[in-house]
Amino acid sequence: MVTVLTDVGRARHIAEQVPDPELPMLTLADLGVLREVRVTPEGTVVADLTPTYSGCPAMSEMRAEVSARLKGAGYERVEVRTVLDPPWTTDWITAEGRRKLAEHGIAPPGPAPRPAAGPVPLVLSATREAVACPRCGATDTEETSRFGATSCKALWRCRACREPFEYVKEI
Repeated sequence: MVTVLTDVGRARHIAEQVPDPELPMLTLADLGVLREVRVTPEGTVVADLTPTYSGCPAMSEMRAEVSARLKGAGYERVEVRTVLDPPWTTDWITAEGRRKLAEHGIAPPGPAPRPAAGPVPLVLSATREAVACPRCGATDTEETSRFGATSCKALWRCRACREPFEYVKEI
């Protein structure tokens, strides 16, 4: 007789350890894309992931890795679902995730933009808050490219220490 593993806490712990393929210093839990892990009454482990972008090219790798790790830990039936609602926001990055980004020279995002109440004012220049350099902490920084190595990052440069760095875009 085969024993079906149904410990949801253990399953969640395993899924939480999967590294993000594009930001390997972060786990899926750090990044906030691992939404939920549950076990159905039939014993299937279901893990819900929300991509950082609807067209995120890393989602297939994330799904495959979560599935492989859960199956490797003895869970026979695994389903990894993509959940788009509510959409992912940079507010879901954990404090630990933000610390790891900065530790690896990537500026973590500030709070996600909030919809304005009432009329939206016409603004002809950028209204972005200052992005602190992850190397020296200076806020005299500038965006050099809206697109970095991945679609969720932009390229920035610090005017104080002159070092380039990546910045996780606010969503």
